[in-house]
Amino acid sequence: MNFRALDIELIHFFRYISEPLARFGLFVCFFWFGILKVLDLSPASPLIEDLFSQTIGFMSFPAFMILFGLFEVAIGVMFLIKGWEREVIPLLFIHMLTTFMPLFMVQEATWSGFLVPTLEGQYIIKNLVIIASAVAVAAHLHPVPKRHRNG
Repeated sequence: MNFRALDIELIHFFRYISEPLARFGLFVCFFWFGILKVLDLSPASPLIEDLFSQTIGFMSFPAFMILFGLFEVAIGVMFLIKGWEREVIPLLFIHMLTTFMPLFMVQEATWSGFLVPTLEGQYIIKNLVIIASAVAVAAHLHPVPKRHRNG
């Protein structure tokens, strides 16, 4: 097999596995990190609590963490289910908006200098890869069929 044929085979293989792999990766991240929040084991809790104290005052932090964790678990599970993409991708983008907020609202925890993120800041910035994975899943969708009108 020559290099070009191998290249073509690899491209076809990666195209075949790209969507299921992206779905599985999104599931693992959201389900795992969500369960950690529900069980009060998340290492992100202090950062989330700092943001929570600046933004949400109508519920207790423990209740919020359970709900937020369940929201993440739901996003993860929904990425595994074909047909739920149009529902889960907007939820993911809402989640990502809240996830990026500490970069602006809790800067002392997310930046150690100009364009030098802390470990927490790096953890947040890597969510751009999650967004890219969700876009890859969306790219495999088929358009919504046109509705036929009678008359």
